Amino acid sequence: QVQLVQSGGGLVQPGGSLRLSCAASGIVFSIYAMAWYRQAPGKQRELVAAITSGGRTNYDDSVKGRFTISRDNAKKTAYLQMNSLKPEDTAVYYCNADLSTLVGGIRHEYDYWGQGTQVTVSS
Repeated sequence: QVQLVQSGGGLVQPGGSLRLSCAASGIVFSIYAMAWYRQAPGKQRELVAAITSGGRTNYDDSVKGRFTISRDNAKKTAYLQMNSLKPEDTAVYYCNADLSTLVGGIRHEYDYWGQGTQVTVSS
């Protein structure tokens, strides 16, 4: 059974920091791309940051220079370090594990989600 268990999050003042963790089980973590998404009330879920199995990262422009995504394959855990938080960062954050393979000419997609964790930035 595949599980992505998130931890971290909570209430923080503007300018503060938080770290989110996403611990995976039931998958070969090292071969999956990992990502963090967020969804604010009344808005669509959006990609915040992603890291490939090889460690290449990309970020939404709104978080560049403030957020850092990382992974520890030995611990099967992905992280999102969030610094200089702003009220507009308030959302439910979700981690995602994604793998696409091609076997015998057939593409297989594997896509898993964490349970979500609330991040609130407010004074």
